[in-house]
Amino acid sequence: MTLPPTSPPRAVHLRAEHHPDCLGIGEPSPRLSWRTETDTPAWVQAAFQLQSLNTSGQVLEETPRTERAESVLVAWPFAPLVSREQRRLRVRVWGQDGSASAWSELLSVEAGLHTPGDWQARFITPDWTEDLTRPQPAPLLRTTFSVRPGLVSARLYVSALGVYEARLNGARVGDQLLSPGWTSYHHRLRYQTFDVTEQLLEGENALGAMLGDGWYRGRLGFGGGRRNLYGERLALLAQLELTYDDGTLERTVTDDRWRASTGAIRASDLYDGETYDARLEQPGWDTRGFDDRHWTGVRTLDHDLSTLVAPDGPPVRRIQTLAALSVHTSPSGRTLVDFGQNLVGWVRLRVSGEAGQTVTLRHAEVLEDGELGTRPLRFAACTDQYTLKGGGEELWEPRFTFHGFRYVQVDGWPGSFDPAALEAVVVHSDLERRGWFECSEPLVERLHENIVWGMRGNFLDLPTDCPQRDERLGWTGDIGVFAPTAAFLYDTAGFLRSWLADLAADQLPDGGVPCVVPQVLETPIVAAAWGDAATFVPWALYQRYGDPDILAAQFSSMQRWVDYVAGRAGPSLLWTQDFQFGDWLDPAAPPDNAAAGRTQPGVVATAYFARSAELLGLSADILGRAEERGTYLNLASDIRAAFNREYVTPSGQIISDSATAYALGLEFGLLGTEGQRQKSGERLKMLLRENGDHISTGFVGTPLICDALCAVGAVREAYLLLTQEECPSWLYPVTMGATTVWERWDSMLPDGSINPGEMTSFNHYALGAVADWLHRRVAGLAPAEPGYRRLEIRPLPGGPLTHASARHVTPYGEASSGWRTENGEFVLDVQVPPNTSARVTLPTTGEVFEVGSGVHVWRRPQASVAPAPPITLDSTYDDLRLQPQVYRTVLDVVEAHSAEHVQAFRRAFQSASGTMNLRRALFGVPLRDKLARTLETVLGDQPKVRVLLEDRG
Repeated sequence: MTLPPTSPPRAVHLRAEHHPDCLGIGEPSPRLSWRTETDTPAWVQAAFQLQSLNTSGQVLEETPRTERAESVLVAWPFAPLVSREQRRLRVRVWGQDGSASAWSELLSVEAGLHTPGDWQARFITPDWTEDLTRPQPAPLLRTTFSVRPGLVSARLYVSALGVYEARLNGARVGDQLLSPGWTSYHHRLRYQTFDVTEQLLEGENALGAMLGDGWYRGRLGFGGGRRNLYGERLALLAQLELTYDDGTLERTVTDDRWRASTGAIRASDLYDGETYDARLEQPGWDTRGFDDRHWTGVRTLDHDLSTLVAPDGPPVRRIQTLAALSVHTSPSGRTLVDFGQNLVGWVRLRVSGEAGQTVTLRHAEVLEDGELGTRPLRFAACTDQYTLKGGGEELWEPRFTFHGFRYVQVDGWPGSFDPAALEAVVVHSDLERRGWFECSEPLVERLHENIVWGMRGNFLDLPTDCPQRDERLGWTGDIGVFAPTAAFLYDTAGFLRSWLADLAADQLPDGGVPCVVPQVLETPIVAAAWGDAATFVPWALYQRYGDPDILAAQFSSMQRWVDYVAGRAGPSLLWTQDFQFGDWLDPAAPPDNAAAGRTQPGVVATAYFARSAELLGLSADILGRAEERGTYLNLASDIRAAFNREYVTPSGQIISDSATAYALGLEFGLLGTEGQRQKSGERLKMLLRENGDHISTGFVGTPLICDALCAVGAVREAYLLLTQEECPSWLYPVTMGATTVWERWDSMLPDGSINPGEMTSFNHYALGAVADWLHRRVAGLAPAEPGYRRLEIRPLPGGPLTHASARHVTPYGEASSGWRTENGEFVLDVQVPPNTSARVTLPTTGEVFEVGSGVHVWRRPQASVAPAPPITLDSTYDDLRLQPQVYRTVLDVVEAHSAEHVQAFRRAFQSASGTMNLRRALFGVPLRDKLARTLETVLGDQPKVRVLLEDRG
């Protein structure tokens, strides 16, 4: 047999730590990763070699050929980097088949400023008095300096108390937005590093910056919020370092020689928007030759430079723009622009008119009664104002705010309005997309797309709950359940590692984890599931990226959290005291009390206590901490036993008798015997049936419910839950036109009105955690070992889907799993990246295969599926639930006959054990014989049923 020729392997995508850009990194010894591209089947790395070169191409250090398959987060093998040091790195690899690669492309790595002593700059603030009760005009700061011949490189290191935009010789420095971002400022303040060599001129140059309130002193929190939480004075820290060919280094730094003024930004606030008066612009203020003699002085401001840290994740940037989809006039005569997508960012406008004319843009996510739906925004104005300077076309967009919106109300537009004059600018952290999902059901695909858009909008520098109202906080509970989904869709390793550092910094002295991080609430709230983000998020990142350093960095925080809960639970090991969010936003909870769900708070709190203790013990095992491993795994076992004694009957019924309670019991291993698991699984299925295959879980139960059903063999039920279109369900918002995931299952009611609850967001990703199940179970792509060193390919076809696929760029390269049914066959296509392997289980036959890298295809005869029986009056709910469109037609007929009895009919029919047929379920409905004849006529004429369904739209 002659094998086809293969090309040599290529080592690609060399990177340091989790940095997409290695300029100004904070690690002296960054770990290195690379991927290998090759068409050789089952290729496995046998060895590698690394080289370190200087900027002139001279080899400084190199490793010997290292006989290991390791290619992800390999320990730095060279001398540690000192501040400002530049290295160029490359790698080559050998395969177990004897193949060898050439050297990879060079990766440039440059250290930032690692110690406070590296900074000669000091924070400066304008030397004027401000009204700290409201937003103030944005300060402008500037200085000049000279550049002599022979410049080799220039680096600008910059940060701010507030947010900044740096300017050099009339142009923006870099493309980052809202820098330095939001961290726990008293403990960690990021600085950024820019290569500005090409922006400098020989002779005089001008360096400047404008500042905004941002998170530092802008309004934060709900109920009106509070200002000046971190400080009262905006300040800039900037250090420009010029390196010349003679080896000398010159610096221009922020000091008391700088000058200050204000310009066109009259107010900026993250919640309320930006006010800009173009008549007050100072043209050329950031260029050389500008006369700043009328500007005021500055003064230095004391701030601990040891809090400065280099970024771990990517910055916020403009990601894309969207044109207006449509424009219409509201009933009140307002001009409303629809961008067709709920997004986060702002509007860029082009306008011409007379000086002094003010254009006002107000933003909202939805419409209600044809008008802008602003009630969910609460105390956030979400309004930008631009006053024209006149004299021609003017282009403007805000700098120091952002909005969550789909619709914009335009007031004060000069002349006739052209929708092409506005475009929406999508803004969020510039994360690398890593994961995709497709399937045959358009509504499910749109649900997944909504989840992606929801993540994009809420991953703006840190993981927020929502991006539109007077909140936008780093709620721990939301990311605690969403982290696995996030890590599949995007590279979140550096982004979430930074947020976890803030979590540890803001952890309370007793170990409690506040429900928002950074902690800005007047009184910190500590609760189960929310605080458990301290253990759940590091564990999710470890599973997806295979990075034990994340566990090591967070271990103390994880341990303090578990010890805190142990102290609150006491000897009983049941956390039954303290406020709890419980299964937040259970659809049974009333609009004004989202915590009043069906699941007892102690059930949720104790279940999470057991799981966190277990994750801590498992983390200790990975880190080689044998004593802590034994302590916390034993604690987890004891908590499970206590849970079982208190909340589970010997037969397996769990107190609260809710879907969330059973999902927790099944997924967190809280049921002591197989008999209890079986009984709990049966009861979970019955609860789903009784609820008409609608979702009945909140933030806690929703990420677990489909996995729990699949774990007890209820795959059919999981698909019924997924594909339900009536409220409450995942697809109900999609049918209502949603383009992001809602906070509530019914954020908008079927009549188009907004939920009456005060807390209603139309962009909240927590309930989108189901996407993790879509990726792992529906498409069947999951890590069998941390970091996808080994893949688990095990799809679960079901429901109405005829195909589904997922692909993910793992640390080793792209992996994919896709199945389809065609011509009587089940076909599974799998791609396994080089230097990994996969365990593949075929759902049709149960066959298991161990395969190496490459593309693999399996074809098996598809099991014949009997056609759905015709629905008659003798059909049971179990017959009807498999034909949901027909069931909806039945409900329509019953409602038309007697609207006040339809809900009682549903409850009786759905809660029956399975023996009650449709005819018997009509008992109690007035004139039931007449109704039965009507239904018999409708159901007996299948073409008529189809017409009715078509009429429904």
